Amino acid sequence: MKRLFLFAASLLLLSNTAPRPAADWAATVTATPEGGFRQGNPDAPVKLIEYGSRTCPTCGRFATEGVAELRSQYVAAGKVSYEYRDFLIHGPPDFALALLNQCVPTPRFFAVLDAIYANQPAFAARLDQLMNTRKAELDAWQKLPPAQMATRFAEALGFLPFMKAHGVTEARARQCLADPALIKRIAQTNADAVNKEGVDGTPTFIVNGRKMRAHDWLRLQPELWAAGA
Repeated sequence: MKRLFLFAASLLLLSNTAPRPAADWAATVTATPEGGFRQGNPDAPVKLIEYGSRTCPTCGRFATEGVAELRSQYVAAGKVSYEYRDFLIHGPPDFALALLNQCVPTPRFFAVLDAIYANQPAFAARLDQLMNTRKAELDAWQKLPPAQMATRFAEALGFLPFMKAHGVTEARARQCLADPALIKRIAQTNADAVNKEGVDGTPTFIVNGRKMRAHDWLRLQPELWAAGA
């Protein structure tokens, strides 16, 4: 009986001292006071901010070429937190997509952001078609109040059925496109980007408070290493 007790005790000791699997910080998503969405450990030693545009081809390339490695190698391990903030470099289409992306539950923000970037070529083709066939209408929509402007572009560019495929009903999407608090928040994020961070293009990366010259993953990754990632 004594030997059995000692064996059980040793098993208990092993179970208490065995290494536990590391947390996957990429599953942690929070909205930030600055109007962005942060993925990862809020106390990560390296804090990366991207000011991005969902219609910007260079942002789309970063989403394709860099984000997967950023998440798997740096964010998931808790070494880097990644925050995405909107910068509406291309005006109304960006504005409509920003409103709709922020319409989803916070934990799903980055999944929908990824889907938008994956669909960027199709959205761009649709916009080019409209520019060639309905340019006068597009120009007129840009003079409408923000909620109406965003809704017109969302309807014309196929954003509503796209969001429905990602779990946002058309009724809910229309609510978000006309949400005054959400419109104000996105406008403030853009104003702060210019006035506080000196952002003038996309993507703009900021690492631990310092604006980078890098605009792609090839140049950004060494900056993360230098910052301690």
